[in-house]
Amino acid sequence: MYNEKDCRFAKTHEWAFKEGDIAVVGISNHAQEEISDIVFVDLPKVGQQAEAGKNCCVVESVKSASEIYAPVSGEIVEVNEALNGDPALVNREAHGNGWLFKIKMANPAEYDSLLDFDAYQATIVK
Repeated sequence: MYNEKDCRFAKTHEWAFKEGDIAVVGISNHAQEEISDIVFVDLPKVGQQAEAGKNCCVVESVKSASEIYAPVSGEIVEVNEALNGDPALVNREAHGNGWLFKIKMANPAEYDSLLDFDAYQATIVK
């Protein structure tokens, strides 16, 4: 489990959790609630280069497809294969086993520039 309060967030609702020079990436609990019933996740490829703020995968629900943006730049080093058989894991455990991919960060300063939990919460219109 990646505690929400220990994660950093992009304004586009992706979260990142730093483990050394690797960032574990998922979508926020708020985002999964907005997307609703996730039925498919088009994960990036291991070895793919991701650029902060650019689309790198897609999450599909029963009502729409949502682009997911990399919160930091770097190389995709792992994807959550469990989502291939159970994409709804993202709904059930957005900050746990529903993570999407891991990036070896090219520029760790990008992580530091992401929003902390309280700043992210302030961006969500309630």
